Order: sequence, then C-alpha cells, then structure tokens
Amino acid sequence: MHKPGEQRELERELAVPEQLGAGMVVVQEGEPLELRLRLESVHEGILASAELSTVARGQCVRCLTDVELPVEVDFQELFAYSLEDAYDFEVRDERVDLEDPLRDAVVLSLPFQPLCRPDCPGLDPVTGERLADADEADAARGSED
Repeated sequence: MHKPGEQRELERELAVPEQLGAGMVVVQEGEPLELRLRLESVHEGILASAELSTVARGQCVRCLTDVELPVEVDFQELFAYSLEDAYDFEVRDERVDLEDPLRDAVVLSLPFQPLCRPDCPGLDPVTGERLADADEADAARGSED
C-alpha cells in the first residue's frame, strides 16, 4: 500500500459463490473459477488486473439443446485510496473486494443468445423436432441408398 511500483501476483481456483447471469446461459453456483490476478500499487490506489476462466451452462436459443460454453474474461479495475477522485471502487482496510467487478465482467461476457453451433437450424415449427436431427437422419438414409 502507498508504494507505487510494488506488485503481487496470485493464482487461485475458487468456487463461484452464487449463480452469475440470469438468461439462457449462466455460470452456476459452485462452478470452478480459475483466477490469475496481479495487484499493482499506483499513486491513486491499487490496480487489479485479472484473467479468469470458468464454464457457463444453459440452452441453445434455437433448438433448446443443453450447451456448455467456456468463459474467459480479462478485466482491469482501479481501487482508489479515496473515492474523492470519482473512482468506482475503494481500498478498504488495506484490501480490495473483487466480487463486484468480477461478477460484472463474467455476466457481461455471457452470450445473450447462446447457440449449440453457429448454423443451428432450430426446431421444426410443426413437429417440434430438432431440425439438425432430421437433417442427420436424412443424410444417413441418403448414404445408404
């Protein structure tokens, strides 16, 4: 603290404390989260730079198949010694609380409309069957002929 140029690097594996996200794909509570963190003392406060990775789970918006998506996020936040300088976060009791910026970074990185694959054809509007399954069955029958 208050020694510009000092830094610490940490690597941690944590369990996500609560569900992150609320859409078609979320990072579930208890999911492992790998965090690589660098804390640097600067004149204004502590600069936290982080790389994190975890897995989000949900459903494809077109065919409702379960999907599992890797989540990899980089973020950087300045924790000011005093909030008088119009920063969002503050160093308290010589500590930085990364929960809010970490949660925000993960949630903002989640896809709004996750897909099982980029060319997912979705569901048949009449039968409700996955069109990808029907295409695969047709292709298999065509190769037998």
